Amino acid sequence: MSIAKIGPHDLGGDDAGKVSPLSRDLQWWEKRIDALYRLLADDRRMILQVDELRAAIEALGDDVYARHDYYERWTLALRNLLIAKQVLDEAEIETRISQLKQNR
Repeated sequence: MSIAKIGPHDLGGDDAGKVSPLSRDLQWWEKRIDALYRLLADDRRMILQVDELRAAIEALGDDVYARHDYYERWTLALRNLLIAKQVLDEAEIETRISQLKQNR
């Protein structure tokens, strides 16, 4: 009997290579993404919940999931959730990205 995978995160016994037991310091932008999530999910704002973030990460698809690291997936998932919940729209995000690129 074969069991179908449920998403790119489901390794289900596949050889995924060794997991390094070493930790590393988070980069500045990773800390910001983590803080952003915590603010969006706190008891005061309650804009999203951890299960929504997890589902949004899993919904990125195999290719996107495989090409991005942990906090990159968080960033993409948060973007998708904020658009879906109409907190931000695509145009606002693209405008801000353009502004940031100009200010480099």
